[in-house]
Amino acid sequence: MQKNNNMIQIGNFFFKYRNWLFIILYLLLFIPSPNLFSEEYFGKNYFWYPIIIGLFITISGQLIRGGTIGLAYIVRGGKDKKVYAEGLVTEGIFRHVRNPLYVGNILMLLGVGVLANSLIYIAVIIPIFLFIYQCIVLAEENFLRNKFGQGFENYTKNVHRWIPNFSGISETFSSMTFKWKRWLIKEYNTQFVWLSGIALILLFKYDQITNGNETLRNNLAIGFILLFAIYYFTIRYFKKSGKWQA
Repeated sequence: MQKNNNMIQIGNFFFKYRNWLFIILYLLLFIPSPNLFSEEYFGKNYFWYPIIIGLFITISGQLIRGGTIGLAYIVRGGKDKKVYAEGLVTEGIFRHVRNPLYVGNILMLLGVGVLANSLIYIAVIIPIFLFIYQCIVLAEENFLRNKFGQGFENYTKNVHRWIPNFSGISETFSSMTFKWKRWLIKEYNTQFVWLSGIALILLFKYDQITNGNETLRNNLAIGFILLFAIYYFTIRYFKKSGKWQA
């Protein structure tokens, strides 16, 4: 119990700064590190392993976040930098896992860590990140348990904290309207950072993609960043102008 209380206190502290975690952890991708996959063990074409595996994992994370936000977005933005929730949301992807947005974040960062082929990121940074998220979730659950009582206890008995249960997922999507505009409005900031990071990792980590042509690499990098910036400011315009409502 004392251990959980300590973790709840840690979670309440990091809850205030959780929106910065994604950006900080993205920057840590560029710390020099030994390779997770190497030619010595995986052959001459070893670089395809981190690219394929990393992209699969990180895209899966964004799809989970998208499905969550598009179906039944939960507002746990906090109040006065403290954990807060108006209601207990148990529909949509929350029927299948209690913290789908955090699961999505974990997969997105784990995937780009694999994509960056960084042993340090996977072996050191990700475990630290998981500990912080566990603390934040315990702090949130402590609030929800105190506010919603038995209703929250019943929910925890039927739905796992971290491991999704995809049974009935097609029924979940077919029974609800997917609000894709809300997904884009809520995610365009994250998507800009995420997509830009993926593009830069691919181009600057893997010379094989551009056959070592630095001019081509730099032009592609600029082109992708401009493309993602256009996407960012387009969605921002629709949001700020009120033409799209979340």
